[in-house]
Amino acid sequence: MTKENRLKKNFIWNTIGSFLYSATSLVFLVIVARLNSLEDAGIFTFAFSNACVFQVFGTYAGRSYQVTEKDEKLNDNAYFYNRLISVLLMIILGVSFGLVRGYDGYKFLIVFLLVLYKALDGFSEVLYGIIQKNDRLYQVGISLFLKGTFQAIAFFAVDFLTHNIALASLALSAVSVVVMAFYDFRMVKKCRYKLKKIDWKPSLRIFKVGFFTFLFMLLTQYLINAPKYAIDNNLSADNQTIYGIIAMPATVLILAGNLVIFPFLTRIKKFLKHKEIGKLNGLIGKVSAAIIVCGGLGILASLLLIVPLFQLLYGIDTSAQLVDTLIIIAGATLFAVTVVLSNALIAMRRTGSQAIIFITTSLVALVLSNMMVKSSGIFGGALAYAISMMMLLLLYVVAYVYYARKEKEA
Repeated sequence: MTKENRLKKNFIWNTIGSFLYSATSLVFLVIVARLNSLEDAGIFTFAFSNACVFQVFGTYAGRSYQVTEKDEKLNDNAYFYNRLISVLLMIILGVSFGLVRGYDGYKFLIVFLLVLYKALDGFSEVLYGIIQKNDRLYQVGISLFLKGTFQAIAFFAVDFLTHNIALASLALSAVSVVVMAFYDFRMVKKCRYKLKKIDWKPSLRIFKVGFFTFLFMLLTQYLINAPKYAIDNNLSADNQTIYGIIAMPATVLILAGNLVIFPFLTRIKKFLKHKEIGKLNGLIGKVSAAIIVCGGLGILASLLLIVPLFQLLYGIDTSAQLVDTLIIIAGATLFAVTVVLSNALIAMRRTGSQAIIFITTSLVALVLSNMMVKSSGIFGGALAYAISMMMLLLLYVVAYVYYARKEKEA
C-alpha cells in the first residue's frame, strides 16, 4: 500500500470511527431523555461530562504526546505501565469527587460507573498510540466504530428493558472490555509489540515530562464544562439537561479539530524534524480554515434546523434557547481551531506555555460562568463559554506564531 493510499485509509476510518464514537454521547442523552425523566437526563448529562474531565487523569499526557515522542527511553512499554497507574488514579479521584460533593447513592453510582467507562477509554488510548505509531490509524478508527456501534445498541437495549441508567451505564464498560480483548489487543500484537518487564523509572518519568500537557488537557475539559459546573451549583437538574442538549452540536465541532489533525501528527513531527516550518504553517492554516468553514455552516444549519431537530430527538422545545445554541456553536468553532494549534505545540514540546494559557483562561471562565449563570441562567452560561473560547484562541495564535518562528530560527 502506497503512503498516499495509507494516509487516505487512515483519514477515512479515523473520521468514521471517531465521529461515530463521539456521537454516542448525543445518542445516550437522546435515549435517557426519551426513556427516563428529565431529572435523570440532567444527572446523566452532568455525570458524563464529569467523567470526561476525570478521563484526563487516565490518559495523562495523551496519545498526541505518545505518538510524537522523541525520547527512545520513553517507549511504548513505559507508556503502557504509566497508563495502568494513571487509570487507577483516575478511578480513585472520581470516587473521591462523588464523596466530597456529598451526592446521594443514586447520583454517586452514575458518576462512578461513567468514570469507570471513561477509565477503560483512557487505557485504550495507549493501545491506540502503539497502533498509530505503526501507521495503522485506520485500525483505531475500526475499534472506535465497533465500540460506538455496540455501546449505543447495548445502552438502548438495557435502558429500554429496565429504565435504569445505572445498568445501562455498566453495559458501556462491558462493551469496552469485549472490544479491547477481542480487537484492540490483537491489532497491537500485529504491530509486533511485546510487553516487556516493567521499568519503573521511565514509566514514572512520564508523569514529570508530561505534566504540563496533562495540566492544560485537564483545564481544557474544565473550560468546556465550566458552565455545567456553574449550573450544577446554581440551577436545577432540568436546566442541566437543557444546557446539555443545546451544547451537543459543540461536541461535534470540537471533535472536528481532533478528527482532522490526528492523521497528520506523524507529518507534523516530520516537518519539525526537518525544519520545514513553512509546510507546517500551511498545513495548520488549511486545517484551521476547514474547521472555521464547518463552524460557519453549522451556525447556518442550526439557525434553520436545530430547534425542530432537538424537538424530534429529545421531545423538548428549545426555541427559547436558539440564540444560546448559536453562541455555543461559535465558541466551539474557536475551540476546535485551538485544538489544532495545541497539537502542533505539543509536537514542538511547548507545553509549559500552554499550561499558563489554560490556567489564565480557566480562572476567567470560573468567574464568568458562575457570575453569568447566576445573573442570566443558561444564556449567561453560553455567553461565558464563548467569551472564554475567544480569549483562549487569541492567546494560542500568539503562542503558535512565536514558537513556530523560534523553531524556524533554531
